[in-house]
Amino acid sequence: MQDETHLRQIAIPDLAEVAGTSAIALDFETANTLPGGICSIGLAWIREGRVSHVAHRLVRPRDMQFNGFHIAIHGIEPRHVEDEPEFPGIWDELLPHLEAAPLLLAHNAGFDIGVLRDSLSAYGIAWPALSYLCTVKIARAAWPELENHKLSTVAAHIGFDLRHHAADSDAAACASIALRAANGEPLVQMLPAWGITAGRLEPGYHESCSASRERRREFRRARLPPWLRG
Repeated sequence: MQDETHLRQIAIPDLAEVAGTSAIALDFETANTLPGGICSIGLAWIREGRVSHVAHRLVRPRDMQFNGFHIAIHGIEPRHVEDEPEFPGIWDELLPHLEAAPLLLAHNAGFDIGVLRDSLSAYGIAWPALSYLCTVKIARAAWPELENHKLSTVAAHIGFDLRHHAADSDAAACASIALRAANGEPLVQMLPAWGITAGRLEPGYHESCSASRERRREFRRARLPPWLRG
């Protein structure tokens, strides 16, 4: 990254300020692969059919070990977070928002939900009760013809100006993808058309967001050359 916009912090809004939120998009950047390795959290609130608020917090990883590979991805170094709170300090502020929102969104949700579970467990914090959707699966249902469904690819497809691996921008892109795919309809009402079942996280329980067998078959068929589709 050539600038330091990925280090800009944006406060989490007051809960009353985002009353009526229909979904929150979440993105984590990590310093390493260890539990509690979060170094950045990006959030985007969907309210009244648009992205109404965005937040970004830097986080001090639990062990302050930074992998050079991870630094090369997001540009966050130990010096940027050494005076920041660890995850539990931010979690106390974030949890009421997640409890109030009907849905959590993440692009490649298996990664972000896994990071969330591992970090909570590392600090001895109970998992929250929440439902979530993976916008990779949403994008595959909405635009199966794309070359791939990476965040950068789908963001470009919908005309979103992405600062990739800046967590606030990634979260806003994730929310924008869901909104564009839903085309004005409530997200939960689109799940049957997309062939997607929301994932579920509860204390001691996790069920992944999944696409139906028929939807997976349709996606694979759409990826074939026209002369092989039959």
